[in-house]
Amino acid sequence: MTDSKSRNLVVLDMAGTTVADGGLVERAFERAAAHLGVDPGTPGHAEKLQYVRDTMGESKISVFRHLFGTEERARLANSAFEQAYAELVDGGLVTPVPGARETIEALRADGHTVVLTTGFARVTQDAILDALGWRDLADLTLCPADAGGRGRPYPDLVLAAFLRTGAVDDVRETAVAGDTAYDMLSGRRAGAGIVAGVLTGAHDRTALTAHGATHVLDSVAGLPALLAAPRTEPS
Repeated sequence: MTDSKSRNLVVLDMAGTTVADGGLVERAFERAAAHLGVDPGTPGHAEKLQYVRDTMGESKISVFRHLFGTEERARLANSAFEQAYAELVDGGLVTPVPGARETIEALRADGHTVVLTTGFARVTQDAILDALGWRDLADLTLCPADAGGRGRPYPDLVLAAFLRTGAVDDVRETAVAGDTAYDMLSGRRAGAGIVAGVLTGAHDRTALTAHGATHVLDSVAGLPALLAAPRTEPS
């Protein structure tokens, strides 16, 4: 079956996909790590920072649970991270990925439902949305707490978008776009029909493809054309 006029649920990642933060995740992590006594230049710091890089896209509290062992220390690190990131965001260091706002507006104008998702806590997500003036840009915004607490690579954020919006009848009518391997895994595990990796963020084409990308785009700006192209499904 070929349908050139299909309407999709579009689930977009934020940092690295629609939002450029200039490495603020790493800078905020360094502040959080120092708060727990892990100083830059030490072997432990380098090891932990590499883990943060490798798990870009995952829920930050999950990352800190792995790095700091106990729930108490993980929550202390997460609170310090959120505070540091919010301060950096307030400093005007986040900007839209070129064409991201226009892309989201074009997708909605074409009848698609757009949901912005993140691995950050709600307070951090809201700080980014406020800094960019994006509060009303998408149909819905979701963080891990909105999906039962589990972020990527679990499918929960995508499935929460599917259930909350009721935008499509079949999860295969969902398109997911993100810049990390965990975005790809989340989309594939949810059963999304399109899982598009973008090359504006953390991971390269090889990593995105290896973790399930159905398409790889230079940026999210290529998504409207991808969704507008006729697609043939098995009959």
